[in-house]
Amino acid sequence: MSSELRSRITVFASACLAGLLAWWILRPTGTNPNIPGLIPLPERVELHRGSFELTPATRIVVTPESHSTGGYFAEKLRKSTGYPLLLETDSKAGSGNILLRVESPQAGQNLEGYKLSVRRDGVSISSPSAAGLFYGVQTLLQLLPVEALAGSPVSSNRWEMPSVIIEDQPRFRWRGLLLDVSRHFFKKEEIKRVLDLMALHKLNVLHWHLTDDQGWRIEIKKYPRLTEVGGWRKSIGFNLDPKSSTAYGPDGRYGGFYTQADVREMVTYAQQRHISIVPELEMPGHATAALSAYPEFSCVGEGYSTDVTQNTRPGVYCTGKEETFKFVEEVLSEVMELFPGKYIHVGGDEVPTQNWNDCPRCRERMVTEHLSNPRELQRYFLHRVAKFLNQHGRTLVGWSEIAEGGLPEGAVLMDWIGGAVHAAAGGHDVVMSPNGYCYLDFYQSRDRGAEPPAIGGFLPLKKVYSFEPIPEELEPRFRTHILGAQANLWTECIPSLPALEYMMFPRLCALSEVVWSPAGARDWEGFNRRLHVHLQRLSAMGVRYRAKSEEAAE
Repeated sequence: MSSELRSRITVFASACLAGLLAWWILRPTGTNPNIPGLIPLPERVELHRGSFELTPATRIVVTPESHSTGGYFAEKLRKSTGYPLLLETDSKAGSGNILLRVESPQAGQNLEGYKLSVRRDGVSISSPSAAGLFYGVQTLLQLLPVEALAGSPVSSNRWEMPSVIIEDQPRFRWRGLLLDVSRHFFKKEEIKRVLDLMALHKLNVLHWHLTDDQGWRIEIKKYPRLTEVGGWRKSIGFNLDPKSSTAYGPDGRYGGFYTQADVREMVTYAQQRHISIVPELEMPGHATAALSAYPEFSCVGEGYSTDVTQNTRPGVYCTGKEETFKFVEEVLSEVMELFPGKYIHVGGDEVPTQNWNDCPRCRERMVTEHLSNPRELQRYFLHRVAKFLNQHGRTLVGWSEIAEGGLPEGAVLMDWIGGAVHAAAGGHDVVMSPNGYCYLDFYQSRDRGAEPPAIGGFLPLKKVYSFEPIPEELEPRFRTHILGAQANLWTECIPSLPALEYMMFPRLCALSEVVWSPAGARDWEGFNRRLHVHLQRLSAMGVRYRAKSEEAAE
């Protein structure tokens, strides 16, 4: 055989082998058992031989647009590796470094997407936005050994990551988590912890439930009694052990609130992680804490106790008084100064209307506005608030009940008990949050005796993972109105950060994959393989979670 023929055969065999390897690499990533323990699952992963090792000599090469993300990445790894990981601005820096760059977007490109390449001689991440670059960094952190996310130095560890090429982008724009701080109060550092855990899972909306019957948690300078009175109650409530929380004032009362300086600090901290905070201030119902402080905005006047736990009357604002709308608008004006995002959530759910039936001012309002019943009065209230927000460049968001009688112009529906299909078909944006799939305050096992207290219900991990945010019956032409989905953590039975983390994880891991990863890549067995690694990552971070070994009790 001639040398030329042998050469041709070698080339042909190499080409066949490369094709076979490419077939394996490009299989749907959810079914590939060699995919690293990444959560949420990227859109496309190519596995290659070899690895890149992070060493004390590694530099992080940045541009002006990627400098902030590079600093975040370096600080994260300094804590665990002890390496200096200096930032380098020379784009021609040598091999062995990590390059982060923001590139000009292409037509039709998802701005939150990114490309990540790990080779033996270096790493690069590129994206058309700082947000996408940040998500690429989260993936890179997960490619390292699980100890990389520890908050303190880890000795005798080889910091290697496998050679891969990843192309990734989110499926939905709204990837959220609701945290209720009204029922039980969480301190600033605890909120930051939640934001960090959201960032790791590429979630981008914190829905901050700041007011309800049990507590008002945000300082409003024009109405100081909202926090002086409405921010506190006599006991922890909800039949919980008083020792299960530390949120007590010097006088022994339970509660707390965030100053406006605190809120600005939280908003900045979230923005650095590309998370938007959407505040929720409940109205016209769930207003007991507010009316305990300012009973003149109720239908019954001075009939409210200054102890929110002693009130038996429904907490509903009087819609017959112009003073009520002035109060609401002045509160919302201060809130809009604190939160720069587009959306303001006003609740709008579970409004008892008996007070309005009994109130002569509310009855008069129904007559003058040609309203036939109290539900139409509720619609009047919400439409008026929505118009005020629209005039200030903001968009009202509300729970399913705001659709009763017709959604306000431009309003976003947050679907917890239905209404998504009708709203989307009518041109309204929708965030999916059905209680059967997204309420993380439900029990994780049918054996309730083996679980910490929960509000009720049963929501196992597998059911969260099976959630499909786009309703099957929604016509394809309206599906772009489904902004995304979110998990909800109502805290009646969650008085501390460890309890909160236990209810979040691992179910929030499943939800993050639902809202980020391609629907066609969803694979329960593959998710469990990757989750096994990811739980070790959470352990390294000191996160309390429900162990997978307990699933036999579901």
